[in-house]
Amino acid sequence: MAEILVLVDHVDGAVRKPTLELLTIARRLGEPSAVFLGAGVANATETLGRYGAAKVYVVDAPEIEGFLVAPKAEALAAVAAQASPGAILVTSHAEGKEIAARVAVKLGSGILTDAVDVDANGAASQSVFAGSFLVTAKVTHGVPVIAVKPNAAAPEEAPATAAVENVTVSFSDAAKGAAITSVAPRAKSGRPELTEAAIVVSGGRGVGGPEGFAVIEALADSLGAAVGASRAATDAGWYPHAFQVGQTGKTVSPQLYIANGISGAIQHRAGMQTSKTIVAVNKDAEAPIFELADYGVVGDLFNVVPQLTDEIAKRKA
Repeated sequence: MAEILVLVDHVDGAVRKPTLELLTIARRLGEPSAVFLGAGVANATETLGRYGAAKVYVVDAPEIEGFLVAPKAEALAAVAAQASPGAILVTSHAEGKEIAARVAVKLGSGILTDAVDVDANGAASQSVFAGSFLVTAKVTHGVPVIAVKPNAAAPEEAPATAAVENVTVSFSDAAKGAAITSVAPRAKSGRPELTEAAIVVSGGRGVGGPEGFAVIEALADSLGAAVGASRAATDAGWYPHAFQVGQTGKTVSPQLYIANGISGAIQHRAGMQTSKTIVAVNKDAEAPIFELADYGVVGDLFNVVPQLTDEIAKRKA
């Protein structure tokens, strides 16, 4: 059975949910092995083994933390050269895609990014042309490098005893060309990361102003969801640009996406239409978002959303 490498996305050894999804997908293709870069593997080994990693390759070197992505790409490529895997899976976010691209070049392999699913034959489903089409593609040369979007699969445990193997890598001078000079923690809202959240509640032009996002946040908090916003809302300064969902913002693929006061322009749809279930609330019955929605409510969001929040609170009580 082929060994499938999964690049671990972690924070000081705390494994993030997309990695557990990748390990689940990797079991379709072969035997999962995790690649852990940086310090803190002791905090991650049990979790990685619980989700099926039979082996954990560790590259713990100062270059991993002290520079940008180039040393990480060299480390992953070095592990791949040693392991001769059947495929390499990484999380499809900004850093993951850059690492994947660099590794593919180093290995002379094909690459697929923004996959929303991967089948047992290594064929990946992708949403393309601003989400207008869903295509199936497969790497035909070299070791397939596939970047998979968060929420592409439900994490499933498959307990294994993970054997830790330390790998020594000699990093090139070129990889150390861009050093990290300072790090500042991002302010925490207590909500899940937007691109990783299982539920996203978004607001658009229909919220009317920055104060209108209070009802959006209240619904999100009742569901344990992340908050998103349309480009119109962020361009107007009603909500920070870091929360913009769309072609020029972040792409999300949650289990549930609730769009409130969002018309459904193609720019926004491109960032969310691979969501598993879409609910739209808009007072314009002709809004394009209803063409995409699984469930739609024609009405004023300031009447509909608070009622939904109250009902959720009652059922949780």
